[in-house]
Amino acid sequence: MVIYNALPRKEYERIFMCKTVKEIWDTLLITHQGNSQVKDNKIDLLVQQYEQFTIPEEESIDNAFARFNTIITSLKALDEGFSSKNYVRKFLRALHPKWRAKVTAIEESKDLTSLSLDELIGNLKVYEVIIKNDSEMVKGKRENNRSIALKAKKESSDEDSSTSNSEDEEYAMAVRDFKNFFKRRGRFVRQPHDERK
Repeated sequence: MVIYNALPRKEYERIFMCKTVKEIWDTLLITHQGNSQVKDNKIDLLVQQYEQFTIPEEESIDNAFARFNTIITSLKALDEGFSSKNYVRKFLRALHPKWRAKVTAIEESKDLTSLSLDELIGNLKVYEVIIKNDSEMVKGKRENNRSIALKAKKESSDEDSSTSNSEDEEYAMAVRDFKNFFKRRGRFVRQPHDERK
């Protein structure tokens, strides 16, 4: 009687009309899973999601596995599923091409028929950490090289400006010397306006 109290009223009435345990079970299955046509449609949809499953480049292994696990768990709940070997192969094929080297290494070094999905995910997560660390190290080196290049460019522009300043000073000094030379000779001395006539 405790079971019946937890059920909604309409469901309780349908079950109450049943005469055998089998009828009760079938009624509950139809209520919660739908009839065989609904079940088949759910299976078709999940199989399609399974077949089209891919992992984008920026998605982490944890997130991808969570999505994949939802699909395969739902298939198992509907009494439909694939072998563990099939799950492993599907997940490897779904990885982004940047993982191709790791996938090849796993395929060559491991027996995929005995490799569990959990073991595969653990292996890929370790590799993901290595890739991330390498990427951060390369990014740090690039930024370091950029800052060195900017510093060198600034220093060279400072040298250019100081060189141009010293060239300007040399030019001004040469013009002054030139004027002084002609003043001493008397050729560059200005004469008053009246005296020229």
